[in-house]
Amino acid sequence: MNRCPAWQELFARRVCFPAMKPIQMFAGAALALGLTLASTAPASAQSRQQRPGAQAQSDMAAFPRAMRGERQHVIRLPRLPNEDVVKVELIAGKTMKIDCNNHMMSGRMEERTAQGWGYNYYVVQDFGRGASTLMGCPRGASRTAFVRIGDQPLIRYNSRLPLVVYAPADAEIRYRIWRAEPERFVR
Repeated sequence: MNRCPAWQELFARRVCFPAMKPIQMFAGAALALGLTLASTAPASAQSRQQRPGAQAQSDMAAFPRAMRGERQHVIRLPRLPNEDVVKVELIAGKTMKIDCNNHMMSGRMEERTAQGWGYNYYVVQDFGRGASTLMGCPRGASRTAFVRIGDQPLIRYNSRLPLVVYAPADAEIRYRIWRAEPERFVR
């Protein structure tokens, strides 16, 4: 491992990382980096000590408010040991009375980004009438069921941020967790 001297010149310092060569950095940049890290460290430690409700309000500040006729659905995912092998399927639809035919709602789910934050959220667009096959059904074949839209995105699992979906007030939002199985070899 390289040993770094405490100082090199009057206005420059060396920053050392394990198993790497020293990197030259000006003192002004090191000071700015130190101030940035120092200013963010207490805030993150402080937010961990806050009540869960206060944490929920602070991480929701990035997302826009729901428009008239819409509802904001917030999903908070639990932490998992290996989130890279897990996906979340977002399902929008409506519970309605249907017959024996196959039913589907019209609509699509659009991914948007919160301006200035870079966080993704989802908006259900063109949610409306349903479509179905036209089979003849026997009498008394009606039942109540959840009818979903055709577009159901599979997105990355991230427990650090809330999963936010905006949908019409009469729509329901559901989700499903998908886990990857271990890789298999082709012989």
